[in-house]
Amino acid sequence: MVVNSRRNKANQANPLDSAVSYLKKQSPNLVPPLLALATFLIIWQLFTLSPESTLPGPIKVFQESWTKIFWPFAYPDREGTAKGLFWQIWASLQRVAVGYSLAGIVGITVGIIVGVNALLFKALDPLFQILRTIPPLAWLPIALAAIKQSEPSAIFVIFITSLWPILINTVVGVQQIPQDYKNVARVLRLPQKKYFFKIVLPAAVPYIFTGLRIGIGLAWLAIVAAEMITGGVGIGYFMFDAYNVGRTSDIIVALVYVGIVGLILDKAMAFVASKVVPEERK
Repeated sequence: MVVNSRRNKANQANPLDSAVSYLKKQSPNLVPPLLALATFLIIWQLFTLSPESTLPGPIKVFQESWTKIFWPFAYPDREGTAKGLFWQIWASLQRVAVGYSLAGIVGITVGIIVGVNALLFKALDPLFQILRTIPPLAWLPIALAAIKQSEPSAIFVIFITSLWPILINTVVGVQQIPQDYKNVARVLRLPQKKYFFKIVLPAAVPYIFTGLRIGIGLAWLAIVAAEMITGGVGIGYFMFDAYNVGRTSDIIVALVYVGIVGLILDKAMAFVASKVVPEERK
């Protein structure tokens, strides 16, 4: 009985020991960013100590917006900016999902078609290069004038902003097919379907995922900008409304949430790419 009791105590201590051991192993990766964050917060606080400063420091942000920080799921039944930050971000993510999905479908499809056709590429590439340099907010007045509804207009801005990196990277990927592969396909007289799935698509996949990763970041940037004008529920309009009523602390908290969500989206796309793209093509 005494031996069993000692074994049970040892087993109970093991999880804690494992956690401590894991933290020790990860400390070289955790300590530098934590020190950098602490340094940033201290510098920020020092800059806001001046009586002339209108920007709240981290302490004041915490005091004024602690409910926004710790209760983002609050008030799901309320309307507009009265909802918690989670629901604002969730509404924005839904718009991003629709616009980004459409951009992925159109960008990959058109990119492959243009990439395999030299004449189409010569005709359309100058147009693509012009359109891709237009800022996201510049499309919003056009969308509002044509569609006359704020929700579809915001989705269109996401679509058109994230479309170009996906489309152009797909075109480049298709054009990077080695000439030897093309020659072999001609010698073997591969059918168009087999040529697409065996040669074109595998060669373009790494470039497609590069475009998709860039596109998701631009889509998230675009929705925040678009919502500031279109209104309704969404993190962009929440920040714009907070600015109008002078809640600077709420804006800063929302910025942190926007950055975290953007990082998660980028890492998620990178994870999917690591599972799909063959190792030898990375």
